[in-house]
Amino acid sequence: MAAVGAGGSTAAPGPGAVSAGALEPGTASAGETVCPSSRMGGGAHRRLKYISLAVLVVQNASLILSIRYARTLPGDRFFATTAVVMAEVLKGLTCLLLLFAQKRGNVKHLVLFLHEAVLVQYVDTLKLAVPSLIYTLQNNLQYVAISNLPAATFQVTYQLKILTTALFSVLMLNRSLSRLQWASLLLLFTGVAIVQAQQAGGGGPRPLDQNPGAGLAAVVASCLSSGFAGVYFEKILKGSSGSVWLRNLQLGLFGTALGLVGLWWAEGTAVATRGFFFGYTPAVWGVVLNQAFGGLLVAVVVKYADNILKGFATSLSIVLSTVASIRLFGFHVDPLFALGAGLVIGAVYLYSLPRGAAKAIASASASASGPCVHQQPPGQPPPPQLSSHRGDLITEPFLPKSVLVK
Repeated sequence: MAAVGAGGSTAAPGPGAVSAGALEPGTASAGETVCPSSRMGGGAHRRLKYISLAVLVVQNASLILSIRYARTLPGDRFFATTAVVMAEVLKGLTCLLLLFAQKRGNVKHLVLFLHEAVLVQYVDTLKLAVPSLIYTLQNNLQYVAISNLPAATFQVTYQLKILTTALFSVLMLNRSLSRLQWASLLLLFTGVAIVQAQQAGGGGPRPLDQNPGAGLAAVVASCLSSGFAGVYFEKILKGSSGSVWLRNLQLGLFGTALGLVGLWWAEGTAVATRGFFFGYTPAVWGVVLNQAFGGLLVAVVVKYADNILKGFATSLSIVLSTVASIRLFGFHVDPLFALGAGLVIGAVYLYSLPRGAAKAIASASASASGPCVHQQPPGQPPPPQLSSHRGDLITEPFLPKSVLVK
């Protein structure tokens, strides 16, 4: 689930990302402005952005809809704790295979690498125990929330993670938010409050076994854990040289162990009696595979998506979830829900706007008639460098938890 998601954004530097002040190969030095087309053809880059948008929208909406569908099917209901464990196992195995491929199929090199990264540098490994614990809790909470709330209502309410992540960023990382971002957070909270008021007021019929109050509590707890875990993860791993696959493997090790502990504590007797895979259907396996591979896929494509594109993807996924909920689950959209959802979509878009959007547009217009690379005139100080570490949200997006995708 998003984006650490890891998972999850937004895109603050996570494992394998370039730290502030560092330059990727092919970037300009001080005093130069390099056009994106110098590294990638304009058409190819544009296609990749549209592909990234499509993947983000589909992953964001499909996971929530598939969980809702699997949890509301008639018949035996699967144990959510087993699905969380299976997703962690599959994610860890996938990352292990990718690391194996990076070592060109050399088992010895892979074993030595993992021994050094996981055991010798055990302090860095242990640091991941805290976010892994929170992510495991969050995954279980999302099952509770989606089981008790309509998919569209959950999708809108879950955007509160933007608010919690922003607040934790201010408190833990001493970041500052622009006035527009604070206003968008207020707008976001208002929109979610309207949607929840509509839900509490009886926005359409609901099954007797659903508890909207429990669903709302689970969403709020999930948003709080998502915000804290994402910011904590960034704080302890800022500047880390580990690859995104290594960090996801380490998170997967802790996630599997902690998931098994949670399974034993919450549903151990029932699982022992009925079996680990009790109630599993093709729809359930689809949920597990979406959780395991969807976030990793987003981690790959999110590098081509800027903050505006991510915000746009969030807005589209809310619309898609609502339309699908109408067709699949008989969800009723009334004016109050439409108002609240509209406010949330607008807030997400406003929050994703870069601070210097107007200046950037003006600068782009001025440089459109000139060459792609401009040398700094001699005798003048170089312009200030834009840090790769911005104060924007770490989305999890849909990396539903952080840039590393949990």
